[in-house]
Amino acid sequence: MTKFVTKFVKNESGATAIEYGLIAAMLCVALIAALTLLGNGIGNTFNGIGSKMP
Repeated sequence: MTKFVTKFVKNESGATAIEYGLIAAMLCVALIAALTLLGNGIGNTFNGIGSKMP
């Protein structure tokens, strides 16, 4: 792990680091959107089941 950090810090290629940052940001946005949609669906399912119970 230490070698990775030192290699990353000494890396002169800034474009690559920016590209990795952009990819990570896009993945985070997609993950948040998917979890929001999934969370709403699960919540609606439980609410529907709860309303059918006596």
